[in-house]
Amino acid sequence: MQAAKQKIYNLVETLPDFQLTEIANFILFIKMRDENKLHKDLEALSVSSTDFWNNEIDDEVWNNV
Repeated sequence: MQAAKQKIYNLVETLPDFQLTEIANFILFIKMRDENKLHKDLEALSVSSTDFWNNEIDDEVWNNV
């Protein structure tokens, strides 16, 4: 992994300043995409876990609480 970081660093060092903003935006896009995927995965897990409680027996019990 360190070799990849060093290669990226070396490539970035050769770019003109006006292209660095584009590189930074691309890196931010990748990070946001990965965070969004994690959020969607957690949301899917949450929905599937609530299905367990969605049944008539539990509904009846909670109605009397």
